[in-house]
Amino acid sequence: MHRRVLVMVVMFLAAGSARGQSSPPTDQTEQVKALLERVEQLEKRLAEVEAKQAASPVTSAAISNVSTRQKSEPQGATAPPGPAHDHMAQEQAVAQQAEIHYPSLQFRGFADMDFSATDEKGTTSGFKLGQLVLHLASPLSRKISYFGEMTFNAHADGYTVEVERSIIRYDYNDYFKLSFGRYHTPIGYWNTAFHHGAWLQTTIDRPEIVKFGGTFTPVHFVGFLAEGNIPSGGAGLSYNVGVGNGRGDIISRPGDAGDINNNRAWVANIFARPVKLYGLQLGASVYRDKITLMNGKDYREWITSAHLVWTRGDPEFLTEFANVNHRQVLTNRTSNSQGFYTQLGYRLPWFEKTLKPYYRFEYIHTPKSEAVFTNLDLVESIAGLRYDISSYAAFKGEYRHASRNVLQTPTFNGIVSGLFLQTSFTF
Repeated sequence: MHRRVLVMVVMFLAAGSARGQSSPPTDQTEQVKALLERVEQLEKRLAEVEAKQAASPVTSAAISNVSTRQKSEPQGATAPPGPAHDHMAQEQAVAQQAEIHYPSLQFRGFADMDFSATDEKGTTSGFKLGQLVLHLASPLSRKISYFGEMTFNAHADGYTVEVERSIIRYDYNDYFKLSFGRYHTPIGYWNTAFHHGAWLQTTIDRPEIVKFGGTFTPVHFVGFLAEGNIPSGGAGLSYNVGVGNGRGDIISRPGDAGDINNNRAWVANIFARPVKLYGLQLGASVYRDKITLMNGKDYREWITSAHLVWTRGDPEFLTEFANVNHRQVLTNRTSNSQGFYTQLGYRLPWFEKTLKPYYRFEYIHTPKSEAVFTNLDLVESIAGLRYDISSYAAFKGEYRHASRNVLQTPTFNGIVSGLFLQTSFTF
C-alpha cells in the first residue's frame, strides 16, 4: 500500500516535471530513476519506523503485566520469596519496570520495630528499633546490572551501617549468569529466599542456623557466583556455584577485606522446582573452606545441607537441615554439628486472608569435641500470628520457649520463655 502511494507520487512529480521543463527525454528518465531510488530509501525508513512501533507495545505490555501482577495480589498476602537462590530476583522485577536508559537507579526500603519481654536473666523488656534496610538496583546495560543492600542498625552507643550485599551481575542467558561481590551464601533455602527486611518473611526472626550474626553457617560470601537453569524439562533444575573468601578472623563474618589464608572457599547448590508441582522446591548444598582461628589452628570445614519447601497457596511448609563438619589439620580430630528447623503456616480464609498463624521448631546440637564454635545447643518452639494490615505492612506476635545447654554440660540447662512483637513494612 505504501509503495503504491509512493509510486503514484513519483509519477505525478515526473509528469509535472515533463510539462514544466523542455529538457530531453533522457533527463526525465534520470529524474524518474532518482525519484525511484528516493522511494526505496523512504520505504526502508518506513519499515524501520513500523518495526519500532510493533516492538513498543511489547515493552509496554511487559511492564503492564508486572504492574497487573502486583495489583492482583490479595491484600495482606506476603510477598513470595520468588525463585529461590536467585539472589537478585527482586532486583530483576525493579529493573523490568525501569525506563530503558542506563544507568537507571531504583530504590526499595524495609524497616521494623520490635518489642520483647522474656524471663532470661540479665535482660530487660522494652522496644527496640529494628533494621532500616535499603535496596539499590540499577541496570547498566541490557545484560549487566548492579544491586546493593545496606542496613542501619541501632546500638546502645549509636548506629552502625553495614554493606550486606554489593553485586554486579552479567546475564548471558537463562542458563548462565555470573556475578561478583558480596552476596548471601547459597546454602540451603532461607538464606537466599529471605534477605534483610523482616517484612519478607512470615516470622519475626530467621532460624538460628541461618541467623544474621550467627556462626553455624556462613551467611555472607565474598567472591564470584555462577548461576542459572539446567535444561531438564519439567524437573525445573537450577544451580549455583561460587568461589570466594571463607570465614574471617571472626567466623561470623566473611573476608570482606581479604581472606585470612591462601585457601579459597567454594559452594555448590542444586535445586528443583517441578513444573507440575508449582510451589514445591527441594535441593541440596555443599560448602568447603579452611578456617584459621585466632590461636593459629587450622580446620577443614565441610557443610552439607538439604531443604524441602512449599511456598504457594494458603499452606506454607519449610524444612531445612545442615551438618557442619570440622577437622583439625594437625590432629585430624573431627566434630559434626547438626541443626534443622521445620516451619508450618496457614493463611486463614477469613478477613481477606490477612491472618496467618504459624509454628516453627528448631534444633541445634554441637558436640563437646567442637572446637570452632562455642556451644550452640538449642531446642526451641515458636508459635505466632502474622496480620497483614495492608499489602506492604504487617503485625507479628510470637511466643517462644527455648532450652539452651549453656555450659555444655547435662547438669545445667538455660530455659527461656518470652513474648515478642513486631511491626514490619516495605516502602
